[in-house]
Amino acid sequence: MGKNLLKTDSNHTSRGKFIAFEGLDGSGSSTQVDILAKRLNQAGIKTLVTKEPTNNIIGGLIRGLLTHQWQSSPEGFQLLFAADRAHHLKWEILPALEKGVWVITDRYLFSTIAFGSINLNKKWLEQINSNFPIPDLTFLLKVKPEVCLERIGKSRNGFEFFEQREKLEKTWRTYASLSREKKNRIELVNGEKPIEAISEKIYSIVTEKFKI
Repeated sequence: MGKNLLKTDSNHTSRGKFIAFEGLDGSGSSTQVDILAKRLNQAGIKTLVTKEPTNNIIGGLIRGLLTHQWQSSPEGFQLLFAADRAHHLKWEILPALEKGVWVITDRYLFSTIAFGSINLNKKWLEQINSNFPIPDLTFLLKVKPEVCLERIGKSRNGFEFFEQREKLEKTWRTYASLSREKKNRIELVNGEKPIEAISEKIYSIVTEKFKI
């Protein structure tokens, strides 16, 4: 699934690295994205922090679905994610990487596979995402669904489309399967530890992998 279009070759020796964070809603990925970006910046590495769904027009349609403002078929929902991702790559991610900027995204294509598999065929989801590049490194934060729901309940009012225990449990099973299939690409990290301990673990993996 997915071509790796991000490999460094002799003509792109200064290409930036592409890092994604994945996990259930409430896993703390946004927090860890920000911490990693700050630490890389302190090390002299320029970063672009981004997310999916994006803040462009297509991302706005997706957010409307997530917050129950309108409805779509499951297939239409996932095709919107794919369209948003294509726009995201073309206008933000790939141009930044070409300039040597490290891109850190809060969610990417493994989210589509994991969350989409709740009610759609995994192979179809992989097919519609097959031309998107796989990140150089993906962190998957492991947090139990009940812990995620507790965190969400404390942080804001109301729950979004996927934020139900049964849905999160099924999503996590797919995430766990992906982490086994892509174990050379996905680093599984315990997201229930203190924030500082998680960020230290993440930074140690990044520095070792990319020889910072």
